Amino acid sequence: MLKAKIGALAATAVAAIGFVWIPAIAQEATAPVVAAAPALPYSHQWRLEVSEGANNDGVMHFRITPQGGTPIDIPVRLKEGRGEDGCSRDIKAAFKAALDRKIYKVEGDDEEDVLVKKRTGPDFAIELVESTVKGTRVNLDRE
Repeated sequence: MLKAKIGALAATAVAAIGFVWIPAIAQEATAPVVAAAPALPYSHQWRLEVSEGANNDGVMHFRITPQGGTPIDIPVRLKEGRGEDGCSRDIKAAFKAALDRKIYKVEGDDEEDVLVKKRTGPDFAIELVESTVKGTRVNLDRE
């Protein structure tokens, strides 16, 4: 009986003051889960193995990230009909134009491969971020 009186008094007090009693509903917050970016693989030297020619005009977007440094984006434009060796030469030329020659050495190997080596400074990662070129594949190998 005491509980009933206390409940009635509380309801009367709430009504008299003009408040509405709304019970709190506990809900579990559902924040989107963001996966951590995978750690970049670093090396002092990379081999870019080019396979197949370009089946369309397009762009391959590479990114070089020195360990602890600022990423360097390198777009490589390839023309339709360009063969495997020609694509390799275009990639090599774009890397040579974009990278500081005091820090990186870029050279061709076996006609279809491009070697990128550090001369000085930290190890670095290379990624193929995006490609609109059909047919041409680039395998990135740490050496």
